[in-house]
Amino acid sequence: MEGNREGAADASRRHLLLGKYEMGRLLGQGTFAKVYYGKNLSSGESVAIKVINIDQVKKEGLMEQIKREICVMHLVRHPNIVQLKEVMATKGKIFFVMEYVKGGELFAKIYKGKLKEDVAKKYFQQLISAVDFCHSRGVSHRDLKPENLLLDENGDLKISDFGLSALPEQLRNDGLLHTQCGTPAYVAPEVLRKKGYDGSKADIWSCGIILYVLLAGFLPFQDENIMKMYRKVFQAEFEFPPWFSSETKKLISKLLVADPEKRITIPAIMESAWFKKGFIINRNNSIKAAEAAAEEEEEEEEGEEESAVALSRSESSPPFFNAFELISSMSSGFDLSNLFEKKKKPGSIFTSRCTASTILAKIQSMAKGLKFKIVKSEEFKVKMQGTEQGRKGKLSVAAEIFEVAPEVAIVEFSKCSGDTFEYVKFCEEGARPGLKDIVWTWQGDTDDGIIDVRR
Repeated sequence: MEGNREGAADASRRHLLLGKYEMGRLLGQGTFAKVYYGKNLSSGESVAIKVINIDQVKKEGLMEQIKREICVMHLVRHPNIVQLKEVMATKGKIFFVMEYVKGGELFAKIYKGKLKEDVAKKYFQQLISAVDFCHSRGVSHRDLKPENLLLDENGDLKISDFGLSALPEQLRNDGLLHTQCGTPAYVAPEVLRKKGYDGSKADIWSCGIILYVLLAGFLPFQDENIMKMYRKVFQAEFEFPPWFSSETKKLISKLLVADPEKRITIPAIMESAWFKKGFIINRNNSIKAAEAAAEEEEEEEEGEEESAVALSRSESSPPFFNAFELISSMSSGFDLSNLFEKKKKPGSIFTSRCTASTILAKIQSMAKGLKFKIVKSEEFKVKMQGTEQGRKGKLSVAAEIFEVAPEVAIVEFSKCSGDTFEYVKFCEEGARPGLKDIVWTWQGDTDDGIIDVRR
């Protein structure tokens, strides 16, 4: 009897999350979130659980940032990026269930002193591989620093904390980002100037700072006076310690260039002799590894193109990726509709007042202009395929026409094969402008998403 009482008391002391995870010790905390160690009750897998207070983030107007972080982490599945496994919620809290990376922060290693060149190179290679993948998906991290780089049990690097990351929809009409964010010691000069900047080029500057810090054990731009430090950053004024090799000096001198247009690109970094030496996973293999890790996710997304980011069409009210449907699909059936009001899909469906034959002819003309070949054409359906190899092979898209009322037709695009992100770009950058002459309205462009066919 005594043993049974102890067991019951033991169970009551366990902190269970929605019957699926056991939550343990506190790993860290920020202003609006705490991160706990957790364990999956069915598999025994260790996880990290980020707990966010909904009332606090709503009060601070940060709900869009939380949505964006979910979207980004779903997009960037890569061996060197912390994986988001699941998102759940109660009325007052959101729970990010993430990969548990138990090696700690890379910052802890640097705190003990500079690293050997071969060790620093390994981390830098993995960092660039992951950042390259992020950029290929339209994501800029914007807060790269050693504190946001974790190490797993094998000593491999994992990028974390995408809370300040940016998606293409945040670009203004000038094609640039304008939000000043990040940690000053690691932020590019163009960001500090509070003018428009290219997020991917700003990330490359941060990677240059990180490489310098790994090899030196201290920052390249330092001064007790913050304005003097900024002046050094603006002029890219720094010195190399005597132990830096000529090859590392050469590469860092190309990374820490004040003019973003003259700054080295990631493909050029990967082609440098210093970087290539000992780089086991090359750029293509890295992408394949990431795609393999995301294969299951891609299959689930075949008919759910809303799970890719919608590109910006308006500076005043940029459309946001349907975070509600994504978060719901990952949350084991929990209803999170009270968190997200916008439930509109990216523009893959439109209505038209033209005849089916006119619509079909216009779609075929658009396909030709986009260098897509028609592989199948019927009275109410056309299938087209891109000529260029994408990340998942050639993109193949079908368009089907439905006549729902006299002089009203609905046209729906769907992805047959290829990469989801590339499909959304096709819809936003190809179909939308290419078919504007025959479109009455795109789904999601009206206030309620409903078209009155009696008009």
